[in-house]
Amino acid sequence: MHPLLLLLLFVATVVAMEGFAYVMHRWVMHGPGWFLHASHHRPRTGRWEANDLYFVIFALPSILLLLGGVQWGWGNWATAVGAGIAAYGAIYLGFHDIIVHRRVSHRYVARSRYMKRIVQAHRLHHAVETKHGTVSFGFLIAPPPAALKRALAQGDRAGLREAKGREDAAAQ
Repeated sequence: MHPLLLLLLFVATVVAMEGFAYVMHRWVMHGPGWFLHASHHRPRTGRWEANDLYFVIFALPSILLLLGGVQWGWGNWATAVGAGIAAYGAIYLGFHDIIVHRRVSHRYVARSRYMKRIVQAHRLHHAVETKHGTVSFGFLIAPPPAALKRALAQGDRAGLREAKGREDAAAQ
């Protein structure tokens, strides 16, 4: 396969993974897979949470395709797709676990409009502690925060987390 086609396949895989991630997050993690994902919507009590198993589960196709392409003769297409899945996983790790959830300490502050938008969208997603009534299921593409806030306000408020600072004001 021509190197340019392999590069296009790699990029297409990274782009397609955002759609895959949305579907998995919306209908699996907030559906039958909630038993693992619920840990991610609660305060973490240790270094790991049950939701981290999804990272392992979603890495398996990438590992299989990379092995198939490099070691088992499946062709360069398998290597390109496996590498695209792995690249999306690395982007997800950097954005979600490091930038948003600060599982590794850092001094990064989102300044660009894009980064502010996706960080705020993810935080609005976590404003709900239950599997229902949540907004914003993508990771790299997100609706405007104002639209997400409207959607949250229109919900039945079940599972909606108390805004930080509000509990202090309510106690006074």
